[in-house]
This record gives sequence, C-alpha cells and structure tokens, in this order.
Amino acid sequence: MSERVVVYQDKNFQTRFMSQNPEFENKEELEDIFHIHDLTPYGMLLASVAACTAIVVNTYASHHNIPLEGIRVDANYDRVFAEDCEDCDENNRYEEVIQEQIEFIGDLNDKQRNRLHQVAKACSVRRLLESGIRVETK
Repeated sequence: MSERVVVYQDKNFQTRFMSQNPEFENKEELEDIFHIHDLTPYGMLLASVAACTAIVVNTYASHHNIPLEGIRVDANYDRVFAEDCEDCDENNRYEEVIQEQIEFIGDLNDKQRNRLHQVAKACSVRRLLESGIRVETK
C-alpha cells in the first residue's frame, strides 16, 4: 500500500484536496479532505508538494497568458505512516521517491504543456526535498 493525495486547482486558484485512505485496497477511491487532520504526516507532505506545484504552474500560466483552465496533481508515496510508526525507533533514514503525475486542463499546445512541466519543477517545497533539509531539534 501507499499514500496518495490529489490536488485540483482551477485558474482562479480554487483548490480541492482529495486523498486515498492508505488502509483501503482500492487505489482509485479518493475522499475529499476538508481538514488537515484528515491526513497522515506523509499525506500532509504530499499535499504540500502537490499544492506548491499547482500554485507555481497556475501563477506562471496566469502571468504568461497560457490558457490553463486547471491543474490536477496526483502525488504518491510508497510508504504508509502507520506502518513506519510501528518501528520508528529502528528506522532512522528514508530514501524514497515521491511520484507526481500532472494533468493540465485547457486548450494548450505541446510547447505550452512542455513549458508547464518544466515550471512544475520550480516548486520550492520540491526543491527543499530534493536538495535535502536538516531538521534541528532542541
């Protein structure tokens, strides 16, 4: 099983969050998220990455007159927080991959779609994760 969050954002930045309950076998079944406490910590991380991607792409499209009507970012992480928490004292390092599938909605040509895919990589949350971030606890 894995954790999955889908973020849909229209051109007016109206955003909808959906997630798959990691305990369900049906990976296509998504539930609307109305409160952050409905997500696991991994789900919150996925929501952060997906929302950041949507905002960056939507903002770019708006400023460059690209006719983007909406964006759907489907983020998936092959770990399940509840399972990891069972042995969190033993496992101190995770080197994993978050997978994002991006769907652009609108009458876009190939050049515009390719450019938006490049812009999606400029999400600051994604860059933090890719370059690594140290957490200091006091």
